[in-house]
Amino acid sequence: MSYYKIENLEQYFKHYNKSVREPRKFWGKIAEENFTWYQQWDKVVEFNMAEADIKWFTEAKLNITKNCIDRHLNKRGEKTAIIFEPNNPDESALHISYNQLHQKVCKMANVLREQGIKKGDRVCIYLPMIPELAISVLACARIGAIHSVIFAGFSASAVANRIIDSECKMVITSDGGYRGNKTIELKSIIDESLEKCPSVETVLVVKRTNNTVEMKEDRDIWLQPLLDEASDNCVAEIMDAEDPLFILYTSGSTGKPKGMVHTTAGYMVHTAYTFKNVFNYEENDVFWCTADIGWITGHSYILYGPLLNGATTVIFEGVPSYPDFSRFWQTIEKHKITQFYTAPTAIRALAKENLEYVSKYELKSLKVVGSVGEPINEEAWHWFNDHVGAKKCPVVDTWWQTETGGIMIAPIAFVTPTKPTYATLPLPGIQPVLMDEKRIEIEGNQVVGSLCIKFPWPGIARTIWGDHQRYKDTYFAAYPGKFFTGDGALRDEVGYYRITGRVDDVVIVSGHNLGTAPIEDAINEHPAVAESAIVGFPHDVKGNALYGYVILKESGEIRNKENLFKEINQHISDHVGPIAKLDKIQFVSGLPKTRSGKIMRRILRKIAAGDYANFGDMSTLLNPEIIDEIVKESK
Repeated sequence: MSYYKIENLEQYFKHYNKSVREPRKFWGKIAEENFTWYQQWDKVVEFNMAEADIKWFTEAKLNITKNCIDRHLNKRGEKTAIIFEPNNPDESALHISYNQLHQKVCKMANVLREQGIKKGDRVCIYLPMIPELAISVLACARIGAIHSVIFAGFSASAVANRIIDSECKMVITSDGGYRGNKTIELKSIIDESLEKCPSVETVLVVKRTNNTVEMKEDRDIWLQPLLDEASDNCVAEIMDAEDPLFILYTSGSTGKPKGMVHTTAGYMVHTAYTFKNVFNYEENDVFWCTADIGWITGHSYILYGPLLNGATTVIFEGVPSYPDFSRFWQTIEKHKITQFYTAPTAIRALAKENLEYVSKYELKSLKVVGSVGEPINEEAWHWFNDHVGAKKCPVVDTWWQTETGGIMIAPIAFVTPTKPTYATLPLPGIQPVLMDEKRIEIEGNQVVGSLCIKFPWPGIARTIWGDHQRYKDTYFAAYPGKFFTGDGALRDEVGYYRITGRVDDVVIVSGHNLGTAPIEDAINEHPAVAESAIVGFPHDVKGNALYGYVILKESGEIRNKENLFKEINQHISDHVGPIAKLDKIQFVSGLPKTRSGKIMRRILRKIAAGDYANFGDMSTLLNPEIIDEIVKESK
């Protein structure tokens, strides 16, 4: 019996029980039967949770691009691997076959090698959603370079911090990018960020918008002429199972972003397996995940997961509202999409528009619709199910994180009965537990607690780049012997899981995890600001939006508060990126703090949400009187 594909609920329970009882046999069989290896492993998994030391498929040798591309060439060489749907619908879509992808990746890999990039070097990729982004990622993997993709919406300062942290040797960027009716000047953002990054030796520049850009001598090179000269034959580097594949930065609740390190073999097995099952992928399907490759969702379910299964995957450059709010539905009809995977934020935004935007397009090709990035609310779930899925497509509400590498808890399409707002059951190999405040596992159903995982899975991040102690402290210290997700969850009467949200100082805005600390740091750099605190509050479209409580310095006259709000948001945009701007701001004379100086954010969250009923235990507050003042001014 193959464990790779789950066909029905009985088989799910059989596979799941096997994966818990004999995880090594379970994952070993999946790895052996479904992938190409240069050398088999000695041990399927070795781990020490106390030290956060986890290894999968030790001593195995492979190259992930051989599994994503080369092994498909005999059978699927002429099959479309990637469909590129440009920002402007009048620009023709591009179909790249597996044969063409192989040639393009080999050429790019040879360019990287000729520019001095070798195994273990870090390459920063700061590109819009164009084919070169996928090709650059795969080319790095082919030669053993570690790719660090940075979402092309981050500011120069945020980009610089990430490049400095991982000491990237090269940056791949473009003259610009299109986003709806805007053109983003990516090259000038890179130029500004590289003023602080001595490790970068070379910048390769893709032509996309034909913007006039400044090319720095001895550093900046146009990419296309190099590709024209490059050979399309490139021998893949033999990688160890635990060699790093990529670094991807995610917001921390404190301090600088965390460079999560994912290694090669375990990540490969997990993303391939979860893609195949959750989305019920079949040979001629066309899969579309609307995320950006700059996020983990794009890494795992635009690139690696689909390509490992020989799928056709869509790279979408645009936004759901351009040229109008029918763009998603028009694209589904145009490319006969079978699986559509998007964020609750997008669903809520589109649900607010006239239903005619959806109904005028033929969506009958759809088999599965999915949601990712944050828990989906019931209203959005039903709208998605009724109007997009036509009540015939399972809604796979998937829970996972940058740190987990791939999907952890989700319905398996056509197997798991769905339930609105519930991520339902853990996938085989995933062992979730709920923990109480005393660090004791909560048994039984109809319970709420902190969501932890008690046994390693192949896709787990192995460390934080350059700071393993922070990795241990963040994920393994709170609940010894277990991985702490940072999320709370509810388990219902049949064992289904519903994610209740973050339990730390990370706010999920439009599906993006935003740490409050870097945003507060940016606000506090404004000359008029003494101190600030950021919390999330419910928002109809974004899920959560950001609410800032700001203490101003004693500076003679109180400035125009509306202008100050704009200036503060500009500071945030410059230091973190536009995605982190505040929706609301309240200027206050003080913040509720404990005697040890810690801001009591749970009270600020309740006020931001307009919930003034019960602030709970305030006995540790140094200045309880400030709460009345903040409440009064917030109404």
